[in-house]
Amino acid sequence: MQTSVLNPETFVLLTGATSGIGLSATGKIARTGATLTLVGRDQAKLDRTVAALRRESGNDRITGLRADLSSIAETRALAEAYKARHDRLHVLLNNAGAIFTERRETAEGVERTFALNHMAYFELTRGLLDLMRASAPARIVNVASELHAKGEMHFDDLGLSRGFSPLKAYCQSKLANVMFSFDLAERLKDSGVTVNALHPGIVASRFGKTNRSLVGRVTAAVLWTMQNLAGVGVDEGSDTLVHLASAPEVEGETGKYWYKRAVTETSPAAQDRAQWARLWTESEALSARIPT
Repeated sequence: MQTSVLNPETFVLLTGATSGIGLSATGKIARTGATLTLVGRDQAKLDRTVAALRRESGNDRITGLRADLSSIAETRALAEAYKARHDRLHVLLNNAGAIFTERRETAEGVERTFALNHMAYFELTRGLLDLMRASAPARIVNVASELHAKGEMHFDDLGLSRGFSPLKAYCQSKLANVMFSFDLAERLKDSGVTVNALHPGIVASRFGKTNRSLVGRVTAAVLWTMQNLAGVGVDEGSDTLVHLASAPEVEGETGKYWYKRAVTETSPAAQDRAQWARLWTESEALSARIPT
């Protein structure tokens, strides 16, 4: 097992914790003894995951918080609920995400892919930043994808009301993850809080299989075939995520994009500071539409 900075005095929050690489990461982190909060959308599944982790790891400092992270209001409430329970946060792992093969909007009027894959990262992180500054040294780790390189920010139509496609929406959201990570790292410079993004690899999992329409089933089948022919297992997929959360040698590393524990290149668009600034402004404006 790798050397880890995590211990019972380290507080960790992980989203997307009940399946895929998030679930794999929970097991690895639980065994360090860290004080771990899991976030999931399904309360029963979350309860089962917490109970199983406590039993298997012997770590009784594992709890769960339920939230639908496609909702800005619920994501905002999640940050408040965490702060009501804990006075420290050393590691925030933004991992929850999905690809949707049909264009739908949330109850708040936000296209689902952008809502879950980007706005949840943006809103939850902002809601916890003061706590993380006070807890420094602290780490923010954002799960992105190599598909960010195929993404383009459609700032005049972030919800893709014109010309929606599943991959277009997903790639835009993953580009947003990388840009947000880089921008936030600059904003937090010298604060003791680091920010990094990563590509977990093509992971063989059920990612993309929750779509029920004919087009959704066909697209999901293609994605599943690609994942399971070319993909790595969830334990390998969670490796860089856990490494960035826990490795001593990562201390102080910030504003970087990682794959297989190594810093790697991003697309030119991800490095465009003017687009970072516009993404932040547009995200703030979208957040401001939702009443507190």
